[in-house]
Amino acid sequence: MALTIFILRLAIGILAFPVYLLNFLGLWKWINKKWFPYFLERFSVTYNKQMASQKRELFSHLPEFQGPSGKLSLLEVGCGTGTNFKFYPPGCRVTCIDPNPNFEKFLVKSIAENRHLQFERFVVAAGENMCSVADGSMDVVVCTLVLCSVESQEQILREVCRVLRPGGTFCFMEHVAAERSTWNYFWQQVLDPVWYILFDGCSLTRKSWKTLERAGFSQLKLRHLQAPLSWPLVRPHILGYAVK
Repeated sequence: MALTIFILRLAIGILAFPVYLLNFLGLWKWINKKWFPYFLERFSVTYNKQMASQKRELFSHLPEFQGPSGKLSLLEVGCGTGTNFKFYPPGCRVTCIDPNPNFEKFLVKSIAENRHLQFERFVVAAGENMCSVADGSMDVVVCTLVLCSVESQEQILREVCRVLRPGGTFCFMEHVAAERSTWNYFWQQVLDPVWYILFDGCSLTRKSWKTLERAGFSQLKLRHLQAPLSWPLVRPHILGYAVK
């Protein structure tokens, strides 16, 4: 099986040689940062339609974590185009963090379409280093389709715990590795190297639930599901929340 995966990876690598060459020359990352927001804007429309009930389920409990101020302070890590905004409760104070500054103009559009929210600011930073966000300042941290592409899941979860107030919650929805005995897992392994380059560092084979289980939250509610998505490779999902 390992040999078959190696041969198929090699064949795909040959087909994708121009992309690998651009990546080697340091040009692909620049190109990717420019085009990825446009791809994500289109993808997010479809994803929201297909995952609407799951997102409503995920975010339905957010008002329960409203802080002493009477308003819900929410930090979205890896906010992208602001695709989650419409699922947040009215009056929610939203801060966004993303390492790609090219998302900002898409966020402006999403903010204009979601007047029920109070937008605080957009910070250009990686989730592993959110030093501009104060300790214990957030009631909720949200992360959807982000843990698949961060450099260090452990570090980003440490940062999440730092910025959450005691009793605050971390909401997540992520695509993950399929079960090892499935053809889906086989093809995830085959395509993972080229997928990583094409989709801005996204990995198909991460077992993010294991990192969450080790993160030290006081409470973790997590479930696996097969998402009703068009692309089989990203159907294996986890969703849930963790309490600090």
